[in-house]
Amino acid sequence: MSKIGRMRSSRFLASSIGVACAAVLALPAALPAAAATPAPALDTSASEQSATSAQAASVGAPAVDRATASPSGRTQSLPLVPLATDRSLPPTAAEQGLGRRDVRSFSLVGVVWDDPDTELHGRVQVRARARGTTHWSGWQDVETHNHEHAADPDTAERASSRVRGSTAPLWVGESDGVEVRVRAEVSGRTAAPGVQTLPDGLRLELVDPGTGVPEAVSTQATTPGAGPAADPPPVGTPVDASRLGTLTVESAAASAVNADLAPLGATVIPALSRKATEAGLADLEPGMKPYIGPRPRIVTRRGWGADEKLRERDFLYTKKVQAAFVHHTASGNNYSCNEAASVIRSIYRYHVVSSGWRDIGYNFLVDKCGNIYEGRAGGVAKAVMGAHTLGFNTNSMGVAVIGSFGSTNPPAAAVTGIAQLTAWKLGLYRANPKGKTDLISGGGNLYAKGKKVRLNVISGHRDGFATECPGGRLYGKLGTTRSEAARYQGR
Repeated sequence: MSKIGRMRSSRFLASSIGVACAAVLALPAALPAAAATPAPALDTSASEQSATSAQAASVGAPAVDRATASPSGRTQSLPLVPLATDRSLPPTAAEQGLGRRDVRSFSLVGVVWDDPDTELHGRVQVRARARGTTHWSGWQDVETHNHEHAADPDTAERASSRVRGSTAPLWVGESDGVEVRVRAEVSGRTAAPGVQTLPDGLRLELVDPGTGVPEAVSTQATTPGAGPAADPPPVGTPVDASRLGTLTVESAAASAVNADLAPLGATVIPALSRKATEAGLADLEPGMKPYIGPRPRIVTRRGWGADEKLRERDFLYTKKVQAAFVHHTASGNNYSCNEAASVIRSIYRYHVVSSGWRDIGYNFLVDKCGNIYEGRAGGVAKAVMGAHTLGFNTNSMGVAVIGSFGSTNPPAAAVTGIAQLTAWKLGLYRANPKGKTDLISGGGNLYAKGKKVRLNVISGHRDGFATECPGGRLYGKLGTTRSEAARYQGR
């Protein structure tokens, strides 16, 4: 290995065992007793059973409350039932759903099913009742093509028995009533019963994000010029030593991997000037011109309130970051920037608890105001293996803009946020945002496993997989993103 490779490995790649040990040493002797306990098992509560209709009970799959109420949130899982009048139809009938019903408070919805290799060819629609009111929304479509946001084939994460098929999540805001319908379709047409069936084990997932806000999080005024739609972004304040006792072992480990960038327990990694950022890279690779953008401000997992007990404990790394894949979450645009942390907590819970992934799939997320958030745990400067672009998660990173951008233009602040983030992160690995790179496909619907593929260093999800992601309007901004990121790097 070259000297540069050894230095980068020693600085940017760390085993989870070492991180956990370092984190424990940094903590006070007395940790909360709950710190070492595993995430709670699935719990079917009497109240959730009563919230499910007699029709749901008849299929032998009771409602499940996947966690007790807590700051980290809760997931209600309700089995879908045939909606046709003929009750002799099988559970995979061409139309399933649930009628209007009262449920515990939730803010995000999605539909999951048993086999992750089975696609849902059909239409999923939900409507929700705003919490504490009698107002029901209109029917809203849920993006069904979501299997391409996943771990690569033949990886341990993908092969896990916990993984399920799933739609994209949809943010509906605080609600306490829900109705859902799922109809099978063939070539864009609704199928007749018996012609096309739906996947086995369809369930409606209702996610409550909880509060999840560390005591150190506050808000500040929006940067001038951010635009009329820019709400005040959340701002983290470094946690002082007297508050480290509130960190669990899992939280400390997730924070310790960013120890070179921020204090243990910090809710934000502060921005650096160009000079300071370049000096850091020059120290890493002496004698080489540091093409790198200034490090942007990044809200940490602690900053957006991640429950670190939900994810798997160890961190997965790839060798380097050659490319950045841009995504949209397809979760809708009906959120404010003050709600962004809640949306991320909901997506995190949906990816882990409902879909069975090891952690949130994206490496970073960007909200409509341009705020940047740490995604999958392992360290923002490190080459963390994500689950965002099926077939191309190795030697890449995934950046998701929160929202849906098939027919809606992405906010300029969000596009700028992507450029700032990629200019810095790709710069750490000597990648030119306007360049191209070769990646080896792990298998997908565009490229066979093992095929060498030449891609833009900043690519859209659809460049590696046949999908609408990141939406046509956001995809159309990637040329601007590449140019701006290169400019930030001083190219």
